[in-house]
Amino acid sequence: MKFENTGIEQLKADLNRLDDVMLDHGLVREGQWDYERVTYDRKFEQKEGTFYLRILGHAVEGDVGAHKAVIQLMDPLLGKHYYPHGVEYGEGEKFPSSLVKTCEKILADVKEKVESFAL
Repeated sequence: MKFENTGIEQLKADLNRLDDVMLDHGLVREGQWDYERVTYDRKFEQKEGTFYLRILGHAVEGDVGAHKAVIQLMDPLLGKHYYPHGVEYGEGEKFPSSLVKTCEKILADVKEKVESFAL
C-alpha cells in the first residue's frame, strides 16, 4: 500500500537529522542503505500477520556512507511480510484499518518534525 500525498515525498533533509527523527518514531535504517539510497522501517506484529511501514529516500547531494547527504524522501509504503518470500505491497493486500490509521499518524508526526529543518 502506497501512502500518497502525505507531503513527505516533497521533503529534502539532512541525513543525520533525518535518522534521529525516524528513530524517535520507531523507524530504523540499520543496514538498509547504500551510498545513494536509504530505507527506514518500522515493524508491526498484529494478529493478521507482520507488517512493515517503510519510508524510502535517495541522496540528492553527498554520500550516505559518509553520513553527509541530503535525502529526498519518497512516498511511504505499508507491506505485509510473507515468510520466506518477503514483504508484499500490492493492491490485493488487506491491511487492518487500525494499523493504517496508526501509520498515518506516524507519517503526519514525521512530516511535522522533518518540515522544521527541511531544505
